[in-house]
Amino acid sequence: MRHSRMVVLTLVVAFIAAACGGASSEPEPTHVVAATPAPVVTPTAYLPIVVTSDPAALVQPDGLTYLGAFRLPGGDDRPETFAYGGNAMTFNPEGDPGGAGDGFPGSLFITGHDRIPYGELPDGDQIAEVSIPAPARSGDVAALPQAVLVQPFENVLAGFFTEMEEIPKVGLHYLDHPATGPKLHLCWGQHLQPEGRASHVWLNADLTNPDVQGPWFIGNQNLYSTNGYMFGIPVAWADTYVQGRYLATGRMRDGGQGGMGPALFAYRPWQDNGSAPPAGTQLAETPLLLYENAYNTEEIERAMAGYQHPDEWEGGAWLTTASGKSAVLFVGAKGTGTKYWYGYIHPDGPEYPCVDTHVTDFVTCRTAAGAPCPPEDFAGCCDEEAGDCVSMRGWWSTRFDAQFIFYDPEQLAQVAAGQLESWEPQPYAVMDVDEVLYLEPPEWDVIMLGWGVQRRNRIGAAAYDSGNGILYVLELYADEARPVVHVWSVED
Repeated sequence: MRHSRMVVLTLVVAFIAAACGGASSEPEPTHVVAATPAPVVTPTAYLPIVVTSDPAALVQPDGLTYLGAFRLPGGDDRPETFAYGGNAMTFNPEGDPGGAGDGFPGSLFITGHDRIPYGELPDGDQIAEVSIPAPARSGDVAALPQAVLVQPFENVLAGFFTEMEEIPKVGLHYLDHPATGPKLHLCWGQHLQPEGRASHVWLNADLTNPDVQGPWFIGNQNLYSTNGYMFGIPVAWADTYVQGRYLATGRMRDGGQGGMGPALFAYRPWQDNGSAPPAGTQLAETPLLLYENAYNTEEIERAMAGYQHPDEWEGGAWLTTASGKSAVLFVGAKGTGTKYWYGYIHPDGPEYPCVDTHVTDFVTCRTAAGAPCPPEDFAGCCDEEAGDCVSMRGWWSTRFDAQFIFYDPEQLAQVAAGQLESWEPQPYAVMDVDEVLYLEPPEWDVIMLGWGVQRRNRIGAAAYDSGNGILYVLELYADEARPVVHVWSVED
């Protein structure tokens, strides 16, 4: 196991130059940290005036200390297995009270093996609760400490979301609010999202008696923007800026179909008396972050700085510290290559695009600056129907990196107040975490995940213990097909 690293990456100059019409270049990607508090401006017609917090009030990448990792329990018998699972995770501060002696109190709720459509595995994405052992560092996954089950797998969503089982997208957050008691709040979607399907529910934290309520919609928002991840919003912040909406939900859908960057909305599902609203209700929401949608424009504009269509933001957390520092964090695999495209991995090397030549209704290859690739890059390299492609079809980049990106809550407050457009906030820092990952998936999954610098789906769901400043992040396909939980402390 290698140690984590951070280097400074300056992004502001390139994006301001692009916004002002200056010459663009395509430098080789640098893979870690932009620690300057100044906002990075996307290429638009003007430069927005964005107020940022004092850097001393923000959680910085150097405040995260890697502590190690641990394995999840159980075998491979589906659906009661974490293999091909880990779609969603949340921290329970009341769970596993006997585990406080090792310095890692509480427990984690995690989803198991995903559902598979057409009746192959309709009872997937069951939820289990696990203990949190003290993490360790080891180059051998098998030598890591292993969690134990606190509550075994339960099919708590039986009968729900039965029309969205093809590559599910799930978010989960535990919240014990006086109005409702302890609940698991959950969102659900799928890769190709059908319209008109409500996406959010709540259920009891006692998995043997889930009593699922919902589902509901998040306002009238695009479902590709709402149903991929969830986390809590600090009470004081929510009361001040978003009318007591204590839950954050959003989604990043590759291809920019939910927005060219992570989306985030604040909402509260219960009524004034603490009861659940009727199924199908459009819950009131406050947009906090929403970039331009690729359905609305062919250009890469009003986007997250450095955005690429293959970007994956699969989890998030609202970080706070005892001294009052904060950050809104997203985790995932970021396309960082010099080019990205819709198609396949090129057998001759990661530097070569391999577009799907059958697709002609959008630009299938772009440079890192967002411009279309040179004409020769659109020639393709294989034909899936002929069976000569080396990977599955999808969005690829010449390079991916596992990253944490940090947003300033002050900018999200300005969005909530209508003082900023939802696409104006930008990450103030980026942290590369590849060097603590194992990145050794089962060989039969490589055709889907990619390999080497083109490995996708590196990290997924995140959960935060705000009382102790501990961040938990899942590395996917790390323990054969099971995820591994990586752990960081968040220092003042």
